[in-house]
Amino acid sequence: MIGKFTAHIFILAVVCGMQTSCTETDQGVDLPEPVDTSVVTQPPFDINDLKDTYEEITPLASNQHWGPYNTHDPSVIKSGEYYYSYSTDAAYGTAVPAGIQIRKSKDLIEWKFVRWALNGLPEKGSDFIKSKGGIPFNGIWAPYIMKVNNEFRLYYSLSSPSPRLSVIGLLTSANPEGPWIEKGLAVTSLADNSVQTNAIDPTVIVDKQGRHWMYYGSAWDGIYILKLKAASGLAELSGDKGRRIAQRGFTGNSINGNIEGAEIIYNPQLDKYFLFMAYDWLETKYNVRVGRSDSPEGPFYDFNGHDLNTEEDHGPMILAPYKFKDHGGWQGTSHVSVFSDNDQFYMAHQGRPGVDKFFMVMHVRKIFWTEDGWPVVSPERYAATAQTPVTSNELTGTWEAITLGYNIVPGYANEQISPDFQVAVDLTLHADGTINNDAASTWTFNAPRLELKRSGGHTDNVIVGRGRDWENKKDALVFTGLNNEGVAMWGKK
Repeated sequence: MIGKFTAHIFILAVVCGMQTSCTETDQGVDLPEPVDTSVVTQPPFDINDLKDTYEEITPLASNQHWGPYNTHDPSVIKSGEYYYSYSTDAAYGTAVPAGIQIRKSKDLIEWKFVRWALNGLPEKGSDFIKSKGGIPFNGIWAPYIMKVNNEFRLYYSLSSPSPRLSVIGLLTSANPEGPWIEKGLAVTSLADNSVQTNAIDPTVIVDKQGRHWMYYGSAWDGIYILKLKAASGLAELSGDKGRRIAQRGFTGNSINGNIEGAEIIYNPQLDKYFLFMAYDWLETKYNVRVGRSDSPEGPFYDFNGHDLNTEEDHGPMILAPYKFKDHGGWQGTSHVSVFSDNDQFYMAHQGRPGVDKFFMVMHVRKIFWTEDGWPVVSPERYAATAQTPVTSNELTGTWEAITLGYNIVPGYANEQISPDFQVAVDLTLHADGTINNDAASTWTFNAPRLELKRSGGHTDNVIVGRGRDWENKKDALVFTGLNNEGVAMWGKK
């Protein structure tokens, strides 16, 4: 087993924040009446008004002003003209109702809070935990949304203080905003001595043959794959837990950190399945790893061709806590939703500002694909910036560059107290094709791909585009990619 406790027992730290007096047995937070967001009086949206922290709207009564704020573990789907986000029952500085938060957006930038999917805990999930002698947390975690034919399927995670006493259940609706009907439990886990992962954090894919597969798990025995019935969305075999498909490495006898929050997609252009995973503690070092496979059943392989199910840490790591200049940085940047629209893939996740790690803000980033078929993400959040051609002349000058390095700190919350920020440094591209006044380091540009050959032997292959400098609220050039060792490279200018 990977750990001795459920990595998602963070409900007090996140939901209650640093400013409340709630306890594990808090119940009865009243669910506000659904509000027609079309008639809520709000000032015209201005992207420059979006902030890292949001003290003035923390009360529950301000939920219609939450927008991208208080988003944790989002799952995003496009339906009609809207993108919908479903996320964990968490908020800064206030207790929130149980029921899954729903938001919507037309552009992935301006988000509007809609309502909670449920008015309280799901009955079937809650009853299962009580039947095993536990008391469910008063909050639903890490939902996953998908559409099958005309039915929206919303999977939820419900856990308890009893380690690994958890369930993944299924809600269905004909409308992305509900109402939702509870269909049943897809998979469960118990607080016993069995070898199994924790039954939370679901993601599902329908493969090329029309088969349905769920990937789930947190800590304990890693990430599992479970076959579902296409018609019902529940386990094909009653009581089946599936099998492990990914795990972490060890330092001596200590696990290097948590693994959880899987997301699975299929890229039809590459004809491969990609499994994204969250590593480490969610408040600090939380980062994103990815593996790929020709089959949804695996095995999934990392950048070095190693099976994700071997006892080691796997790369590439394509998103991690980062800090550009003159900014407090973002930590807790993982547990992602990956979705596509018109062949463009995006990644959504929470970010926790370095100035106060208990705030949670929705981040959305464009995904790009390296020439050898790996996903990488923009160093800056999506802002619908016009993508006019970039010229070589624009590249010259000094960039802020980040190398997504990584320091192993075995353990969980008590050990991983540092976010391990990856910090920007100067990178100067000269008009003569050299880098940083080093004649042996050179750059060449074949739009949109920029190659940086370093004298030390590394070669960075990155993709250049236009984006928003969120730290300074202005337009910028950005690049993202991997070097020849699979390390992610970011830049902005």
